Amino acid sequence: MTAAPDTITGSDHSVAKRVPLPEIEPAPNSPSARFLVGLFVIVPLLAVAAAVPLAWGWGLSWHDVVIGLVFYVVSGLGISMGFHRHFTHLSFKAALPVRIALAIAGSLAVEGPVLVWVADHRRHHKYSDRDGDPHSPWRFGDDWKALAKGLLWAHVGWLFNPNRTSQSKFCPDLIADRPIHRMSRLFPLWVAVSLLGPALIGGLWAWSWTGALTAFFWASLVRIALLHHVTWSINSVCHTFGNEDFEVRDKSRNVAWLAIPSFGESWHNLHHADPTCARHGALRGQIDISARVIRWTERLGMAWDVRWPDQPRLAAKLTGLRNKPLGAMTRQRLDKSGGRVTPLWR
Repeated sequence: MTAAPDTITGSDHSVAKRVPLPEIEPAPNSPSARFLVGLFVIVPLLAVAAAVPLAWGWGLSWHDVVIGLVFYVVSGLGISMGFHRHFTHLSFKAALPVRIALAIAGSLAVEGPVLVWVADHRRHHKYSDRDGDPHSPWRFGDDWKALAKGLLWAHVGWLFNPNRTSQSKFCPDLIADRPIHRMSRLFPLWVAVSLLGPALIGGLWAWSWTGALTAFFWASLVRIALLHHVTWSINSVCHTFGNEDFEVRDKSRNVAWLAIPSFGESWHNLHHADPTCARHGALRGQIDISARVIRWTERLGMAWDVRWPDQPRLAAKLTGLRNKPLGAMTRQRLDKSGGRVTPLWR
């Protein structure tokens, strides 16, 4: 995705000239901001490390599993369907209540405010696997030592880079979108909900402090850590290993074993071949949960102008390595079957 148009400024009232906006904010992330990033990366990861011995002893109940699964699905779809496909790539339009719900749901993943997330990802697409990409695993070279270092950088190291992607440059549309901008500024509130909500539900469900504690551990910390590493694997694993089903100019690949936990994000090769496409798993047999939920939302009249796969355009980009046909959810097949629905809340 290309960057948004630059602003027009002038040195006086009579002469105006185009001044490119910087892609990196002049002020870097503060040490306290980087400390908070580390806190949200390391603490849930330590919880996962502790989860294995704890699972054999005490503290895991089906209450914790249910609460954790619900929060994982809501926050995961918030990232995949909301932050990524809707806000970053404009793959579909949606009613305001849906957009607000997606902004809140994505924030529950504790991966940063929606404006920060979108700005970083749009910059990633502009420079994918080239200089300027904030999290390419090929940053340091292509020999095994450089790639090992690059994988670590793409997975988690880039989060500690003090340089901040300019929101004014890469997402002026969301800055001007007052409801979504407000949801982005309320990110600390959504973090609190994500961390404390499961504990509150678990405590009330079990009617005990133990229920609250175990729900906080499993459904808050462990759940956040798992979703973090699934999301970060799209940056690292899916730009290094997997299948190239479509011709692309970068190293994006499809990784089947990540498809379900990532809600379809790991069909990353198609995504980079056609970034605005609402369905990433476009080939037959590729499970894409987010695309299915977008389709349900469209059927309900709460989403419209969905950019479903265009069969002739994508067929021309197929590498032919595995000779797989496109799946049923293409623009041509939906139009032929009368699958378009009149929006309710335009």
